[in-house]
Amino acid sequence: MSHAWMPSSPCGDGCVGGTVEEVGKIRQIWRVVTAVTALLCGAAIAVALLLPGKQRENAIRLWFHAVLRAFGVRLEIHGARKFQEVPRRGVLVASNHVSWLDELAIDSVQPIKLVAKKDIRSWPVLGPVITAAGTVYLDRENLRELPRTVDELAATLRGGSAVGIHAEGTTWCGLASGHYKPALFQAALDAGVPVRPIVLRYRIGGHVTTHPAFVGSDTLVDSIKRVLRVKGLVVEVHVLDEIAPGRAATRRELAKLAEEQSIRLTSTELEIAPSTGDSHRPRSITPLVA
Repeated sequence: MSHAWMPSSPCGDGCVGGTVEEVGKIRQIWRVVTAVTALLCGAAIAVALLLPGKQRENAIRLWFHAVLRAFGVRLEIHGARKFQEVPRRGVLVASNHVSWLDELAIDSVQPIKLVAKKDIRSWPVLGPVITAAGTVYLDRENLRELPRTVDELAATLRGGSAVGIHAEGTTWCGLASGHYKPALFQAALDAGVPVRPIVLRYRIGGHVTTHPAFVGSDTLVDSIKRVLRVKGLVVEVHVLDEIAPGRAATRRELAKLAEEQSIRLTSTELEIAPSTGDSHRPRSITPLVA
């Protein structure tokens, strides 16, 4: 059952499309084979959990990167050192949400525990992978569960873990973005930890693309097939500056700070690839901030 506060997005089938160059059938088959092989190799990650902290993180990060690359997606990282230069302690990582590829991209930069809608648990193949990464599942249709989820997140953050949330609450096409929902930011306030905004952006060549977006009537299989066909897909992961504890007194203020910092990168000076529809108007183009 849905409710008045359930996150929603105007992005639909008309947001996804445009003319893109596709790889040949043989390359598509090869991607399927390598993706399945990489996913099956995930069983070996259980051994990596026995390694010391830094080695364990490196092994997990490399595996997620291999899975991402197997799907034909190239990873481009900006600001990764910001993750590595801070002392090990809890941090709430807040990102925009475009695709099922988001989790793979973020964990390729820094393995974290993610908060995701409960439906993902039952996804074929990817569901077990995302679950194994320590995902915390949220029942968005049941508001009564929200305080328990916030308490669970706060306890995890106090324990020194990095926990990621998709701050818009649902997927958008990547040209437009939603306002950051404040509820889960309460966990950072309760735990007294900083917030680390991350921006995910997908492009093909010099064009922002909606091709990997998981919106509208898409099924997971449909979206995966579309990604497997496209040539030259790049996911950019921009790690932004932390928002220190104490800068915001309420969860709404904290969500607004994270959104304002992220919005500068959500739309960029890159040319927007033409789409097949006009379900909504994208944000105005602003210069890319280094």
